[in-house]
Amino acid sequence: MRVVRVVKYHQNLELSDAPEPEITSPLDVIVKIGAAGVCRTDIHILEGQWAEKSGVKLPYTIGHENAGWVHAKGDSVTGLEIGDKVILHPLVTCGLCRACRFGDDVHCENSLFPGINTDGGYAEFIKTGARSLIKLDEKLEPTDVAALADAGLTAYHVCAKAARVLRPGNFVVSIGAGGLGHIGIQVLKAISAATLIVVDRNKNALDLAKKLGADHVVLAGEGDEFVKEVLNLTGEQGAEAVVDFVAEGGSTATGVKMLRRAGNYYVVGYGENLNIPTIDIISTEINFIGNLVGSYNDLAELMVLAAQGKVTLHTSIYKLEDFQKAIDDLSAGKVRGRAILVP
Repeated sequence: MRVVRVVKYHQNLELSDAPEPEITSPLDVIVKIGAAGVCRTDIHILEGQWAEKSGVKLPYTIGHENAGWVHAKGDSVTGLEIGDKVILHPLVTCGLCRACRFGDDVHCENSLFPGINTDGGYAEFIKTGARSLIKLDEKLEPTDVAALADAGLTAYHVCAKAARVLRPGNFVVSIGAGGLGHIGIQVLKAISAATLIVVDRNKNALDLAKKLGADHVVLAGEGDEFVKEVLNLTGEQGAEAVVDFVAEGGSTATGVKMLRRAGNYYVVGYGENLNIPTIDIISTEINFIGNLVGSYNDLAELMVLAAQGKVTLHTSIYKLEDFQKAIDDLSAGKVRGRAILVP
């Protein structure tokens, strides 16, 4: 089969041939890839940012946002048939550890992360486990939802956290309306009655945010003058929640200024360190909350919203052999929404 591999860090990916994955466990499932999302994390992998954390041996196949059709399955797999359309939860989990028992499978103690620390979906086939698969509604196709497997899941995970404590009349600020942000906007509007303010540097992204249901959009400039506009919208009190899908270029320090006393700051994007005076944290009792993808149940709930048409992806489709153009376009900021590779 054709695969796109990381051969060396700080070097372009390479298209090559590799053996198809095989069933080795009763709960294994081989999925024929219908679509694989191209994520900014893939660029970070190429830059070597994940090398020490993942411990993966090169070469290996990346791609952690995957959907397709069941191609083969182990003897103990039930509820799935050959040909079923499925989306893959990004982790292959054990189901037996304490985290899995609590349904917090994103923190599974024995997980594999295809595309991060084992072979992923920039390929024609991928191996996963039965616990990781969710059958798609008849109305959905792999290209419709592949990027929801990570970007959408991460956005849903953080928005569901925020929605649990947001009430009608509250304000929530979304920093960023790009690949993750445009999904988060839709999720927040679907599951929360809070007033949504979206901040972005790109006017086109804000135009999309408005179409997706944002109550207010604010164009960010080089300074932090836009903070005054946000505070004005909140009656000078600040927002009960700030969801930072960017977290780089000073967005965190600026974003905190838009937060109400005792508010929650949700960190989703990464790229900089938090640099907040501890006296400010203590005196206002603000909270900083990290977010790493989401659980199987989060993804299942997101698929319900997708089937209902409440969450849709804005995508750019590339053939598998055009992987480098997809990577380059994403790196250059030319992709609105998500880039998708199709074998």
